[in-house]
Amino acid sequence: MQIEVNGVAHELDVEEDMPLLWVLRDELGVKGVKYGCGIAQCGACTVHIDGEAVKSCQVFAGDVWGEVTTIEADADESPVLRAVQSAWIEHQVAQCGYCQSGQIMLAASLLSENRNPSDTEIDETMRSNLCRCGTYPRIREAVKSAGERVREG
Repeated sequence: MQIEVNGVAHELDVEEDMPLLWVLRDELGVKGVKYGCGIAQCGACTVHIDGEAVKSCQVFAGDVWGEVTTIEADADESPVLRAVQSAWIEHQVAQCGYCQSGQIMLAASLLSENRNPSDTEIDETMRSNLCRCGTYPRIREAVKSAGERVREG
């Protein structure tokens, strides 16, 4: 099976029903994608497939429909991802940091679709990813700040 991850094509010999999360972590060594719950409830494993945020624990390798982008992607290739990562640092969002790669990928997906989300839109989108440390106010502020950066170009 062939899969493209962060702009690099990979030929893999894996079962089609292997979760994408395990393909990324165990077969390709992409460790920024985290295992949290395995049932799409926490969001630590969030990646993009053709720009759409998905929980990689629930996508089978054989069902991947496009290019996979993870937190390890070159942020210089994505102004939105670069803006989100910069805002995360500026607002000191991470506390323990475990959920943050998934949070960043979900925020980047939101801002790719809506460059000026309201607080309600941010909260509604981001609530599908859990942060056990409770950094939600900082996440909201970082998303707003990243949106400003993206709008300004």
